[in-house]
Amino acid sequence: MRKTERFFVTESNSLWQLYKTVSFWKVVKNFIIIQMARYTPFFRVKNWLYRTFLRMKVGKQAAFALMVVPDVMFPEKITVGANSVIGYNTTILAHEYLINEYRIGEVIIGKEVMIGANTTILPGVTIGDGAIVSAATLVHKDVPPGAFVGGNPMQLIYTKEEMEKRMFTD
Repeated sequence: MRKTERFFVTESNSLWQLYKTVSFWKVVKNFIIIQMARYTPFFRVKNWLYRTFLRMKVGKQAAFALMVVPDVMFPEKITVGANSVIGYNTTILAHEYLINEYRIGEVIIGKEVMIGANTTILPGVTIGDGAIVSAATLVHKDVPPGAFVGGNPMQLIYTKEEMEKRMFTD
Protein backbone atom coordinates (compact mmCIF):
# COMPACT_ATOMS: atom_id res chain seq x y z
CA MET A 1 0.00 0.00 0.00
CA ARG A 2 1.28 3.46 -0.87
CA LYS A 3 1.88 5.96 1.92
CA THR A 4 -0.80 8.58 1.29
CA GLU A 5 -2.98 10.70 3.51
CA ARG A 6 -6.67 10.30 2.64
CA PHE A 7 -9.23 13.11 2.72
CA PHE A 8 -12.88 12.19 2.24
CA VAL A 9 -15.36 14.53 0.52
CA THR A 10 -19.14 14.58 0.70
CA GLU A 11 -20.33 17.05 -1.91
CA SER A 12 -19.41 16.44 -5.56
CA ASN A 13 -16.38 14.48 -6.67
CA SER A 14 -13.09 15.59 -5.14
CA LEU A 15 -11.73 17.25 -8.28
CA TRP A 16 -14.65 19.69 -8.29
CA GLN A 17 -13.42 20.74 -4.84
CA LEU A 18 -9.85 21.25 -6.02
CA TYR A 19 -9.45 24.87 -4.95
CA LYS A 20 -10.67 24.04 -1.45
CA THR A 21 -7.61 21.81 -1.15
CA VAL A 22 -4.95 23.97 -2.83
CA SER A 23 -4.75 27.64 -3.74
CA PHE A 24 -5.67 28.57 -7.30
CA TRP A 25 -2.71 31.00 -7.41
CA LYS A 26 -0.29 28.33 -6.20
CA VAL A 27 -1.41 26.06 -9.05
CA VAL A 28 -1.07 28.89 -11.60
CA LYS A 29 2.46 29.76 -10.38
CA ASN A 30 3.52 26.09 -10.30
CA PHE A 31 2.09 25.48 -13.79
CA ILE A 32 4.09 28.38 -15.25
CA ILE A 33 7.33 27.26 -13.55
CA ILE A 34 6.83 23.64 -14.62
CA GLN A 35 6.19 24.67 -18.25
CA MET A 36 9.36 26.78 -18.27
CA ALA A 37 11.40 23.92 -16.78
CA ARG A 38 9.96 21.30 -19.15
CA TYR A 39 11.47 23.05 -22.15
CA THR A 40 14.75 24.40 -20.80
CA PRO A 41 17.78 22.36 -21.83
CA PHE A 42 19.84 23.55 -18.84
CA PHE A 43 19.85 21.16 -15.86
CA ARG A 44 21.10 23.77 -13.39
CA VAL A 45 18.30 26.14 -14.39
CA LYS A 46 15.67 23.38 -14.04
CA ASN A 47 16.97 22.35 -10.63
CA TRP A 48 17.08 26.00 -9.50
CA LEU A 49 13.48 26.54 -10.64
CA TYR A 50 12.32 23.38 -8.88
CA ARG A 51 14.16 24.15 -5.63
CA THR A 52 13.43 27.88 -5.50
CA PHE A 53 9.87 28.20 -6.76
CA LEU A 54 8.37 24.73 -6.25
CA ARG A 55 10.22 23.89 -3.00
CA MET A 56 11.12 20.44 -4.32
CA LYS A 57 14.11 18.73 -2.71
CA VAL A 58 16.51 18.13 -5.58
CA GLY A 59 19.93 16.55 -5.00
CA LYS A 60 23.19 17.68 -6.54
CA GLN A 61 23.49 16.85 -10.24
CA ALA A 62 20.01 15.33 -10.48
CA ALA A 63 18.97 15.50 -14.13
CA PHE A 64 15.40 16.03 -15.32
CA ALA A 65 15.09 15.27 -19.04
CA LEU A 66 12.98 17.30 -21.44
CA MET A 67 9.22 17.32 -20.78
CA VAL A 68 9.28 15.92 -17.21
CA VAL A 69 6.14 16.94 -15.27
CA PRO A 70 6.39 17.20 -11.48
CA ASP A 71 3.15 17.46 -9.52
CA VAL A 72 1.53 20.86 -10.19
CA MET A 73 -0.38 21.00 -6.91
CA PHE A 74 2.03 19.60 -4.32
CA PRO A 75 5.57 19.67 -5.81
CA GLU A 76 7.03 20.32 -2.36
CA LYS A 77 6.23 16.68 -1.55
CA ILE A 78 8.77 15.43 -4.15
CA THR A 79 12.37 14.53 -3.28
CA VAL A 80 14.93 13.50 -5.91
CA GLY A 81 18.34 12.30 -4.75
CA ALA A 82 21.77 13.29 -6.03
CA ASN A 83 22.94 12.05 -9.41
CA SER A 84 19.53 10.61 -10.38
CA VAL A 85 18.14 10.75 -13.91
CA ILE A 86 14.44 11.34 -14.56
CA GLY A 87 13.68 10.29 -18.14
CA TYR A 88 11.85 12.12 -20.91
CA ASN A 89 8.15 12.85 -20.36
CA THR A 90 8.01 11.28 -16.90
CA THR A 91 5.16 12.37 -14.61
CA ILE A 92 5.70 12.51 -10.85
CA LEU A 93 2.41 12.77 -8.92
CA ALA A 94 2.06 13.65 -5.24
CA HIS A 95 -1.74 13.75 -5.37
CA GLU A 96 -4.68 11.84 -6.77
CA TYR A 97 -8.28 13.03 -6.88
CA LEU A 98 -10.92 10.29 -6.82
CA ILE A 99 -14.73 10.35 -6.62
CA ASN A 100 -15.23 10.37 -2.84
CA GLU A 101 -11.73 11.27 -1.65
CA TYR A 102 -8.40 12.73 -2.57
CA ARG A 103 -4.98 11.47 -1.48
CA ILE A 104 -1.68 13.22 -0.98
CA GLY A 105 1.64 11.46 -0.47
CA GLU A 106 5.34 12.14 -0.64
CA VAL A 107 7.39 10.77 -3.51
CA ILE A 108 10.96 9.96 -2.58
CA ILE A 109 13.39 9.09 -5.34
CA GLY A 110 16.76 8.00 -3.96
CA LYS A 111 20.30 8.72 -5.06
CA GLU A 112 21.65 7.41 -8.38
CA VAL A 113 18.23 6.26 -9.56
CA MET A 114 17.48 5.86 -13.26
CA ILE A 115 13.87 6.49 -14.31
CA GLY A 116 13.12 5.56 -17.93
CA ALA A 117 11.14 7.73 -20.34
CA ASN A 118 7.34 7.99 -20.18
CA THR A 119 7.13 6.67 -16.63
CA THR A 120 4.35 7.66 -14.21
CA ILE A 121 5.15 7.72 -10.50
CA LEU A 122 2.11 7.70 -8.20
CA PRO A 123 1.93 9.46 -4.82
CA GLY A 124 3.24 7.83 -1.66
CA VAL A 125 6.03 5.74 -3.19
CA THR A 126 9.73 5.50 -2.42
CA ILE A 127 12.25 4.47 -5.06
CA GLY A 128 15.39 3.22 -3.32
CA ASP A 129 18.96 4.32 -4.01
CA GLY A 130 20.47 2.85 -7.17
CA ALA A 131 17.18 1.49 -8.52
CA ILE A 132 16.42 1.33 -12.24
CA VAL A 133 12.87 1.87 -13.51
CA SER A 134 12.26 0.76 -17.09
CA ALA A 135 10.64 3.10 -19.60
CA ALA A 136 6.83 3.38 -19.61
CA THR A 137 6.48 1.95 -16.11
CA LEU A 138 3.61 2.74 -13.75
CA VAL A 139 5.31 2.98 -10.35
CA HIS A 140 2.45 2.14 -8.00
CA LYS A 141 4.42 0.77 -5.04
CA ASP A 142 7.85 1.12 -3.43
CA VAL A 143 10.95 0.05 -5.36
CA PRO A 144 13.71 -1.60 -3.30
CA PRO A 145 17.23 -0.10 -3.44
CA GLY A 146 19.24 -1.39 -6.40
CA ALA A 147 16.29 -3.21 -7.97
CA PHE A 148 15.36 -3.21 -11.64
CA VAL A 149 11.59 -2.84 -12.20
CA GLY A 150 9.32 -2.29 -15.16
CA GLY A 151 5.91 -2.67 -16.73
CA ASN A 152 2.32 -1.68 -16.17
CA PRO A 153 1.59 -2.69 -13.53
CA MET A 154 5.17 -2.48 -12.30
CA GLN A 155 6.89 -5.77 -11.54
CA LEU A 156 10.24 -6.62 -10.02
CA ILE A 157 12.55 -7.84 -12.81
CA TYR A 158 15.78 -8.21 -10.82
CA THR A 159 16.68 -7.61 -7.18
CA LYS A 160 19.86 -5.73 -6.29
CA GLU A 161 21.62 -9.07 -5.63
CA GLU A 162 20.50 -10.53 -8.97
CA MET A 163 21.63 -7.37 -10.77
CA GLU A 164 25.07 -7.53 -9.14
CA LYS A 165 25.39 -11.23 -9.97
CA ARG A 166 24.50 -10.57 -13.64
CA MET A 167 27.06 -7.75 -13.88
CA PHE A 168 29.88 -9.93 -12.60
CA THR A 169 29.01 -13.05 -14.63
CA ASP A 170 28.47 -11.35 -18.01
